[in-house]
Amino acid sequence: MTVKYSPHEGRARLVLVTGASGAGRSTAIKAFEALGFEVIDNLPLSLMDRLLHGPLSGGDLALGIDVRNRDFSTDAVAALLDDLAAEPDVNAELLFLDCRTDVLIRRYSETRHVHPLAPSESPDVGIARELELLVPIRARADVLIDTSELTPHDLKAEIEQIFGGHDARPMAISVESFSYKRGLPRGVDMVFDVRFLANPHWEPALRGLTGQSEAVARYVATDPRYTPFFDRVTDLVESLLPAFKDEGKAYLRIGFGCTGGQHRSVAVAESLASALADRGWQVSTRHRELERRSDAQRSGEMG
Repeated sequence: MTVKYSPHEGRARLVLVTGASGAGRSTAIKAFEALGFEVIDNLPLSLMDRLLHGPLSGGDLALGIDVRNRDFSTDAVAALLDDLAAEPDVNAELLFLDCRTDVLIRRYSETRHVHPLAPSESPDVGIARELELLVPIRARADVLIDTSELTPHDLKAEIEQIFGGHDARPMAISVESFSYKRGLPRGVDMVFDVRFLANPHWEPALRGLTGQSEAVARYVATDPRYTPFFDRVTDLVESLLPAFKDEGKAYLRIGFGCTGGQHRSVAVAESLASALADRGWQVSTRHRELERRSDAQRSGEMG
């Protein structure tokens, strides 16, 4: 997730919510509604000028737009963004919900919905058309959230984190672990590879544990390369955080990757999160592979 800037006080706040069909726009709209935004979904772009210059409630406004809008086009959205940028009393932000193609195809397969750009063809055809159409709009996003690995609950939480407060709120930091076998998490701001550290996987007593256990964390920390690496990473991150905050970031993601995403990356992520929290930063942790394993176990129990 990337953020170019944050809202400015004293100006009407308008968030345009768009992205690929199936990426979670309906969930996002509901999240804005829960935050107290006035929400309008699929308003024809030709009526936008009348809305903005007519009587408004004065509160925050979230508008959902996508290819289903009657007069949707890339040029029309670009023109709207230009017009909003010229409005002195409006602070407009474009939230773009991104998602990997394979995940979009799976979601359409599970719901059996018809893609709006391929009503008589397979969903993958419409997905390809839409992603190509949205490239110029995606490039202009002020906030980009990749929903490929997010549940609806996760997406609502991210929107609340980014849009639920004001400039005075502290920047939220997420320290995450992942497996390189499954690829880099999309949207991570900083990534560190910890595969050079001693691997607890080769210790029978530790193989079934995770980096959240004290035994694994202690084992990883005994590697003579650990302390100089961790100290330098901590100093680097801490020196950059004020600059990221000044640049307007509301949410920063830091990733640690190892081979399986179970031991080393988890242990280092937990340690960095603890160190930053001790220094007064608002920090949360997320462990992608552990979450996947937990989800798979729950599905097996339910099945």
